[in-house]
Amino acid sequence: MDLQKQNAPTPAAELRASDADRDRVADILREALAEGRLTADEHAERVDGVLHAKTVGELEVFVRDLPAGRQRPAGSASRLAPASPGPGIPAEADSSVVAVFSSAVRRGRWRAGHRLHAYAVFGSVEIDLSEALFEYQQVVIKAVSVFGDVQIRVPENVSLRGSGGGVLGSFEVSPLDSADPEAPVVYVDGWAVLGNVEARARRGKLVADILERVQDKVDRKLRRHLGH
Repeated sequence: MDLQKQNAPTPAAELRASDADRDRVADILREALAEGRLTADEHAERVDGVLHAKTVGELEVFVRDLPAGRQRPAGSASRLAPASPGPGIPAEADSSVVAVFSSAVRRGRWRAGHRLHAYAVFGSVEIDLSEALFEYQQVVIKAVSVFGDVQIRVPENVSLRGSGGGVLGSFEVSPLDSADPEAPVVYVDGWAVLGNVEARARRGKLVADILERVQDKVDRKLRRHLGH
C-alpha cells in the first residue's frame, strides 16, 4: 500500500512552480490591473506573493477570483500554445488590409485565413477577429505600422502570441492562453516605425458563443423555411 502511494502521481497543485508558471500568473495580474479588476496596491501585493510562491497551488490562489485565472489552471505549461507557428503556414497572405493616409477596418463575420497582412502608413488599421470564422487553428497576422496605428483584437478564449519590434514606436502583444488545446492560435509579428501595433483580447467575446449564435440563426431560418 505504501509503495502504491509512493508511485502515485503528484497532484497538479502540489507541483513545484516554474518560472513560466510565475510569468503566466503575473501576466494575468497585469491584465487585471489594466482592466480595473485590481487596485495598484492589490496588484503589488499579489505580484510579491507570486514571486515567493513555491507550488502551482500557491500560484492559483492569486488568480482564482479573476476570469483569466478560471479559464486555465496554473501549472499546465505543457499545454501552452507554441511561441511561433508550425510548418505549413503559407508565405503569401490570403488577404491584406492597407491604409495609406486613411483608415481600414476588418470586423464582423469574416473568414480568417492562414495569413493576413496589415499595413498602416500614416493611417490606421483595425483587425477585429472577435466574430471571425476560424477555418484554421493557426492564424498569422503580419502588422506593419509606419507613422500609423494597427489595432488587433481576438476572442478571449483563443491563444495569442506575438513577436515583433518597434523603432521609435510601440509593438505590444498581450499574450493569451486558451484552456482548450484545440482552440485557434493567433500569431502577430511585424514592426512599428514611429507608429503603434497593439494586439489583445476583446473581453466578453468567445468563439464558442459566436458559433452557437450563428447556428441558432441557421436553425431558425431552416424552421421558418420548413414551416412554409
